[in-house]
Amino acid sequence: MKFDTPAGTNPIDQLKVVGQPLDRIDGPRKTTGTATYAHEWHDAFPTPAYGYVVGAGIGKGRIASMDLTAAEHAPGVLAIVTAANAGPLAKGDFNTARLLGGPDIQHYHQAVAVVVAETFEQARAAAQLVRVQYNRGSGAYDLHKAKAGAQVPKEPKPDSAVGDFDGAFAKAPVTLDETYTTPDQSHAMMEPHASIAAWEGDKLTVWTANQMINWGRGDVAKTLGIPRENVRLISPYIGGGFGGKLFVRCDAVLAALGARACGRPVKIALPRPLMANNTTHRPATIQRIRIGATRDGKITAIGHESWSGDLPGGGPETAIQQTRLLYAGANRMTRTRLAVLDLPEGNAMRAPGEAPGLMALEIAMDEMAEKLGLDPIEFRILNDTQVDPENPQRPFSQRQLNECLRQGAQRFGWSERAKAPGEKRDGRWLVGIGVAAGFRNNLTMKSAARVRLDRTGLVTVETDMTDIGTGTYTIIAQTAAEMMGVPIDRVVVRLGDSSFPVSAGSGGQWGANSSTAGVYAACQKLRETIATKLGFNADEATFADGRIKVGGRDIPLAQAGEGGDVVAEDVMEFGDLGKKYQQSTFAAHFAEVGVDIATGESRVRRMLAVCAAGRILNPKSARSQVIGAMTMGIGAALSEELVVDKRLGFFVNHDLAGYEVPVHADVPHQEVVFLDEADPMSSPMKAKGVGELGICGVSAAIANAIHNATGIRVREYPITLDKLLAKLPVLA
Repeated sequence: MKFDTPAGTNPIDQLKVVGQPLDRIDGPRKTTGTATYAHEWHDAFPTPAYGYVVGAGIGKGRIASMDLTAAEHAPGVLAIVTAANAGPLAKGDFNTARLLGGPDIQHYHQAVAVVVAETFEQARAAAQLVRVQYNRGSGAYDLHKAKAGAQVPKEPKPDSAVGDFDGAFAKAPVTLDETYTTPDQSHAMMEPHASIAAWEGDKLTVWTANQMINWGRGDVAKTLGIPRENVRLISPYIGGGFGGKLFVRCDAVLAALGARACGRPVKIALPRPLMANNTTHRPATIQRIRIGATRDGKITAIGHESWSGDLPGGGPETAIQQTRLLYAGANRMTRTRLAVLDLPEGNAMRAPGEAPGLMALEIAMDEMAEKLGLDPIEFRILNDTQVDPENPQRPFSQRQLNECLRQGAQRFGWSERAKAPGEKRDGRWLVGIGVAAGFRNNLTMKSAARVRLDRTGLVTVETDMTDIGTGTYTIIAQTAAEMMGVPIDRVVVRLGDSSFPVSAGSGGQWGANSSTAGVYAACQKLRETIATKLGFNADEATFADGRIKVGGRDIPLAQAGEGGDVVAEDVMEFGDLGKKYQQSTFAAHFAEVGVDIATGESRVRRMLAVCAAGRILNPKSARSQVIGAMTMGIGAALSEELVVDKRLGFFVNHDLAGYEVPVHADVPHQEVVFLDEADPMSSPMKAKGVGELGICGVSAAIANAIHNATGIRVREYPITLDKLLAKLPVLA
């Protein structure tokens, strides 16, 4: 099915099942521990072996020698695989560094060996006996030092320019020119990167934690040099990913190599230090923002430049993305520059681009409002645009940012905000309120599904789509139930298997809308097949209450399956509507923060997100996504930072003891509001993504609240108490 004209009225619009706040259908399995995650296929193999990965002990250089003698003779050891004996290995399309290093080392903790043994403990003990000597090279580990040599990245559009930014900025009566920094951050998901690999002849099956099954299948095949059709990836449940499991990592490839070497299935789970240094992370940024405006607050010039770093061949953190679209202004400029750093690979983390970009832009907007003497919400509303500011002929398909801001202000009590910083006290706490706009583009991806009806009236959906804790099982079941006119308990959903039709996968906030659109297409074809088989006109048929009806005829749906399952498969492909209309999602984030006047300790007290993100397919699971994203925003604002050892090139706090994420005691009252919206330009579902929108702007709202509480403007995240202490108001 091709989606190239705006969606009209269709069966989804009934909203009998879709749009309802239903419990997750996979909830009972997860809460009882019967959902099988990557490392938990305990009954699949009688005698699995265990692998333990050895990571490089230098940030850049070369292996001089590797002595495996003691490790090979350790109890239980079955095989040791290194680059020297693994055979030819390619680099996957989605990897920046090789997944098995040696003799050259590209980054700290790059895998250099995997030790396979009878038990995990034996493999771990033997791995400590591998003796590696290195010739340490000179590496670049400091973004600030590397910034001067940063280059234009090989991106489709790294820079943009409209009008005369330099001239307009120079002439503007009110200007802002500030620099903001965001640190390296870790995904820090609960489930580690983990895989089990098993060979059957030349066929490989990998049970793994991977968000994008089709991408992963292709990269495993390419890395190992085997036909794609000989690889099967299975990933029905994923314990969190946040972008860190978009791409195959070394656990999958080394499990396959280890299994081939020892002739048995092999399990590998990466320990926390390797998750931080061996896999991917959100790269640090340096961002310069310049805004020029008239004295009444109209933006006349807006410029955003961003610097980030990655390994050779890697890509930038595109922190300027939202600035191209969020606010009006005739004269505009954005620039992206990429420095070469020899740190572990930088790549996608929840809302790449917009999340760190808004951490800077939305502080800058508050600073500009302060210079103009305008309320921060009024300033944003004044500079709203209903068209793409870089291409005014291209309207937004839906844009309710102003409504998000207005409704949020009313709900949160914005009128009670201290007019001047430091005015509001609650005992020893200085109290402030902050706001920030949220923005994330609506992306769609080609997505397919297979749907079958059996003789009992049960509908089964199969697609390689994944569920990373987002509620995918449930919204796909809701879609099929709505389309086929059956209760949701008459739908079975099977996900995360590369033998199923290829879906959008989970990433980029495109998963929910795209995958359900694929299910919509398959169900539409199944409806037509059933109607034809039963002698109905498909265009006139109604599917409801487990029956198919036309005029006076009324037949149980199950009757169509009596002679054998009725099966339909289709793919949703998206046309040019995304080029004709700018499709984006919007939010207004509000935060109230207390700052201890003596210690500088910051505590978020309450939060609100008002979101405009198309049709919300399941308000309950969508709310969970947004409050989870808001919680990540707290961490990004106040505590999260991968600290770089700039001498040796690694992340020092590479575990959950040193990398501080918010816990239950840090999370205040959170409220989420979804505006009534359905976007016919997006898909037949009229939905958009929302899980990444929930983090975009949160950190800036907290930073702005801290400024409102204390008068201190911190432009370097995270906002730790040492950045506040010296500037706090005098104790009264």
